[in-house]
Amino acid sequence: MNRQSLFRLALSVVLSYATAGIGGALTELGPWYFSLRQPEWKPPDVAFGVIWTLIFTLCAVSAWLAWQASDSAAKRRRVVVLFGLNAALNIFWSALYFKLQRPDWALVEVVFLWFSIVCLMVGLWRLSRWASLLLLPYFFWVSIASVLNLQTVVLNGPFVGLTGR
Repeated sequence: MNRQSLFRLALSVVLSYATAGIGGALTELGPWYFSLRQPEWKPPDVAFGVIWTLIFTLCAVSAWLAWQASDSAAKRRRVVVLFGLNAALNIFWSALYFKLQRPDWALVEVVFLWFSIVCLMVGLWRLSRWASLLLLPYFFWVSIASVLNLQTVVLNGPFVGLTGR
């Protein structure tokens, strides 16, 4: 691996973990969160950090592979737009769910997040099948998290304010 390729990989990791860091900073597991009724099948809170670390690492490698496979400015722009939009939606979900304490709004937004992952996978497929396939765990995890989000809304009723239910 040459220096330029190594730099691109490092940049992908930094940008991916920056997205994770911003989302993590918006995730407040305080009294409001712990007062929510959760489905019995919800994974333990400690598992979320491990899962998201793996997902953001795979996203970084995926972005790097897609960038390496892009042989034109238009293709590189597509990679940046697809990953940038997905990162923004990922952060926005955390802001809605945890910061604004609106799982109901997050449930609407997660549809867009999920769709952005599908767009990423489809958009990267022709550039690099590996880049696309590395996003499968992300796709499956957001699918599971969407059901968890739905169950949280069902179990807790409508949310009416910025300070909770």
